[in-house]
Amino acid sequence: MSNADRYRIEIKPVPHFIPDQSSPEDDRYVFAYTVTIINVGQLPAQLISRHWVITDANNEIQEVRGLGVVGNQPLLNPGEAFEYSSGCVLATPIGTMKGTYQMVGEDGTRFDAEIPEFVLAIPRVLH
Repeated sequence: MSNADRYRIEIKPVPHFIPDQSSPEDDRYVFAYTVTIINVGQLPAQLISRHWVITDANNEIQEVRGLGVVGNQPLLNPGEAFEYSSGCVLATPIGTMKGTYQMVGEDGTRFDAEIPEFVLAIPRVLH
């Protein structure tokens, strides 16, 4: 059994614009995102830390690193999922996020679970 089969984490991010906390005249755009982390591998794995790369439309990059997610370091058995919500503030109405979760398997194997890049954007207003 290869590590690729033993340790596989699927990550599904869903972003949302938060208009009532945003202030476009002050270049402040607030976004929330909900992330579902699913262990689709064959062995338990624990999320230890995170590394986010947040890029706005001016190509300004913020990197965020820290332990766990929203105060948790969830242990996911095969087939289990963990969902959480968080947010970020951009100076532009559009940007992207991507990154990795640093994981450790039950046998001590360390691996990164890639967070696919997703777009943060204010909804288009149709007239």
